[in-house]
Amino acid sequence: MINHEGGKMATKGYCVKCKKQVEIKEPVESTTAKGVKIAKGKCPDCNTTVCRMGGISK
Repeated sequence: MINHEGGKMATKGYCVKCKKQVEIKEPVESTTAKGVKIAKGKCPDCNTTVCRMGGISK
């Protein structure tokens, strides 16, 4: 996914504490115990860990 400025779009995830969809700050791609790709990072508002199934959006 490419934004209008030509750069990559940020990975978004759902913050349970803020109860809204946020852009994941400093996302890192990892895997769960079952081997599913996830993107893991921090919420920019409350600094809670946010995960997104499917890995990092490219």
